[in-house]
Amino acid sequence: MKRRQFLKTSARASLMAGSAALLGPCASLLANQSLQSYNLVAIKNSTPDKMFDAGIKSLGGMQSFVKKGQTVVVKPNIAWDVNPELAANTHPLLVQRIVEHCFEAGAKKVYVFDHTCDQWRNTYKKSGIEKAVKHAGGTMAPGNNEKYFHPVQVTGKRLKDAQEHELVLESDVFINVPVLKSHGSASITVSMKNLMGIVWDRRHWHSNDLHQCIADFSCYRKPDLNVVDAYNVMMQNGPRGVSIDDVVNMKSQLISTDMVTADTAAAKLFGINPDDVGYIRYAAQQGAGRNDLNNLAIKKISL
Repeated sequence: MKRRQFLKTSARASLMAGSAALLGPCASLLANQSLQSYNLVAIKNSTPDKMFDAGIKSLGGMQSFVKKGQTVVVKPNIAWDVNPELAANTHPLLVQRIVEHCFEAGAKKVYVFDHTCDQWRNTYKKSGIEKAVKHAGGTMAPGNNEKYFHPVQVTGKRLKDAQEHELVLESDVFINVPVLKSHGSASITVSMKNLMGIVWDRRHWHSNDLHQCIADFSCYRKPDLNVVDAYNVMMQNGPRGVSIDDVVNMKSQLISTDMVTADTAAAKLFGINPDDVGYIRYAAQQGAGRNDLNNLAIKKISL
């Protein structure tokens, strides 16, 4: 493990331990919530890139998250070797615009990767994300080999450890960009579920209470920003999809620093009760974030 990675991991562990003694196991991960004027920004009725422009402006611009000279990791869903129209992966226009905003804010380097389900080179190309990222000046990185992943302690109810990608461990800023869609095992996949793409041993999660493992990891790893792509939403046959008939054009987007808040709102947008999604319910109970939308500051934008 590189020195920078070790120091960042150790510092995160110390912070979590100290805060947990006062406020609970995930309380330290909520500290940044008070820094933003809105807990959630919900945008609709435009293209993914223009919705992000409007949404991030409401949070003070990307400069509120990315500082000059920093290294940024952007984690979309790039798991499947299918065209963008099927909505199995994050929309490439959204990923491109996020990378552009990072550089405009002064980022030194912006990496984009996923631990894919289909062959990684094919998914990067077929999704349209590789072309979009290169156009924006970003760097596509592989997540296809265990050598890129390093052990971390999670200490959750079911998940005790994991192997996390070194780019995330070493980054200054981590931006999580899931696509909202149906999922056969998890009901829906959104922000917290998307983090399964930054770890190596996902089989353990699936065989040891998937929902609890997702919630446990969400207590350990909190992205600096979550941007939910709900432009085209796969309503059935997820996570890969079968045909364009599975997809509804919702023209929506959700932005929050809180994964639980983002996923709660996403579940409502999808048309299901957030409490019926195990990992959302568990994560809220464990203090990973807030699901009480009625008590939160929400900015709604219609373009």
